[in-house]
Amino acid sequence: MLMKSEQKRILRFALPKGSLQEATIEKMAKAGYNIQVSSRSYIPYVDDDELEIRLIRAQEISRYVENGHMDCGITGYDWIKENNSKVHEVGEFLFSKATRQPARWVLAVPEDSPIKSVKDLEGKRIATEVVNLTHRYLKQHQVKAEVEFSWGATEFKAHELVDAIVELTETGSSLRANKLRIVETLLVSTPRLIANDQAWQDKWKREKIETLAMLLKGALEAEAKVGLKMNIQEKNLANLLQSLPALRNPTVSNLSLAGWVAVETIIDEHIVRELIPQLKAAGAEGIIEYPLNKVVY
Repeated sequence: MLMKSEQKRILRFALPKGSLQEATIEKMAKAGYNIQVSSRSYIPYVDDDELEIRLIRAQEISRYVENGHMDCGITGYDWIKENNSKVHEVGEFLFSKATRQPARWVLAVPEDSPIKSVKDLEGKRIATEVVNLTHRYLKQHQVKAEVEFSWGATEFKAHELVDAIVELTETGSSLRANKLRIVETLLVSTPRLIANDQAWQDKWKREKIETLAMLLKGALEAEAKVGLKMNIQEKNLANLLQSLPALRNPTVSNLSLAGWVAVETIIDEHIVRELIPQLKAAGAEGIIEYPLNKVVY
């Protein structure tokens, strides 16, 4: 039995339940944390005895972290601002459920609406889930308008029930499909790893949180990159590096065959299809492309 001074340390970690849940758990797996969720429980299994994970709505996570019920959590920057939560932001991450673009809260109106700017909202009615953000935005522009909370189907309301909406979008395609026009962007939001002040001041918890951030960032960095290995005659190496800037800082090592070297580097995946033919033309042989789990700078 553990003595009181030897009790196991635990970090209470909140992850978003709902639309971002699957993407978040996938990224955590790439960071090295295997999380399994049961449909009957809000307490997932994680293969780290020092972590206790809870699934909580992203809208609420910053409040539970701020008040100390959770030590840290991942939630959107938008909900930190909507709740006006005083928390420590450890890291910013981009793992949208649809694209690698950040999400935006935008003011939108029907395509044929006379509203062209926020100033045209004077005396109008707006529906949104981010009531506080919208109120602050209107106040910033010295506009008085009625803001009502929307439980859903917000895009439909813009045509029949309200004059405008403030809605979350990544690409704008859903708004266009509903014949809505974006007027202005209120806020750009990305997922953030946050911690409360008490947890951040605790040496053990802070180190644990910083390790989470490092591994998660490394996993996300690796998603858009691949590793390349190849062999080339040493006499052609300088020309290869000069003509291909993407390889300006590779690892170069001698092979057992005199006059040949092995070159290894990490590059953005989207340029590989253009790069490999150039490598081949420059004299590279045995070119191998491989996926990466983490890239930690």
